[in-house]
Amino acid sequence: MDYQPINLAEKLAKFSEQWSPKIVAQMNDYHFKIAKIEGEFIWHDHPETDEVFIVLKGQLEIELRDGNVLLNEGELFVVPKGAEHKPIAKQECHILLIEPAGTLNTGDVVNERTAASDIWI
Repeated sequence: MDYQPINLAEKLAKFSEQWSPKIVAQMNDYHFKIAKIEGEFIWHDHPETDEVFIVLKGQLEIELRDGNVLLNEGELFVVPKGAEHKPIAKQECHILLIEPAGTLNTGDVVNERTAASDIWI
């Protein structure tokens, strides 16, 4: 087996599209995904799972129906399963997501903002 670390900065340099998470690793049934985001996303939830947001670069606000969370570089937040949320980044932000394999970025909503959930980089 060839053991190699995963360099997140190198992986992030390989794409420019926003709101399109890319898988960089898998642990058991969980995917580690990186994404570049800017602007507002849509309100959505994940009824069956929590979702972890880790800010690698920039600042991310996560609106929840009962309050907001502001994340700076090096901070993380776990959105509880079933909690409606809307990520917002006023400037480009790089994030790491941890969620079960196959989780869609828009939850149960499928629209023009839905990204493929199986793209490895």
